[in-house]
Amino acid sequence: MRIISGKYRGRRINPPKNISARPTTDFAKESLFNLLQNRMDFEGVEMLDLFAGTGSIGLEFVSRGAREVTSVELAHVQQNFIISTCKQLGVNNLRVIRGDVFKYINSCALKYDFIYADPPYALPELPTLPDLIFEKDMLKAGGWFVLEHSESNDFSSHEHFYESRRYGSVNFTFFRNNS
Repeated sequence: MRIISGKYRGRRINPPKNISARPTTDFAKESLFNLLQNRMDFEGVEMLDLFAGTGSIGLEFVSRGAREVTSVELAHVQQNFIISTCKQLGVNNLRVIRGDVFKYINSCALKYDFIYADPPYALPELPTLPDLIFEKDMLKAGGWFVLEHSESNDFSSHEHFYESRRYGSVNFTFFRNNS
């Protein structure tokens, strides 16, 4: 894996072999960021990365000028990997929270410009994530929520649905807070 653009462009991220996360492929990540750069300015953004895994998406936001990134990850191996990668790169505006994403959502009083979630595709609660994000009012006005999921999920009837894109086996659904 690599960081695609920005301050850390071209830097490789080499997760340990014992990591249990399913990292977003470079192809899908590059496609996602090509779409995002036409929809938002990364500079100064406050971003939340749920089910952070390797931290690749959050690091991409940091590299592109995000003001602050919060990564929530339950697995100790992944959390340690994100922390050590931040140290190697000299990143000081990415905060890692080791914990359950649903508990974080329920207790969160902050609002973000951008929220990304890449849960395990078989997670039974995956379909509830858009409703939880919007019920907890976690997005700033004009903010985006992107959910990575398998093709078995369809969110096109959701009130805040914007669009879906598919890149191989990776599906991204975009939601927008239009208030």
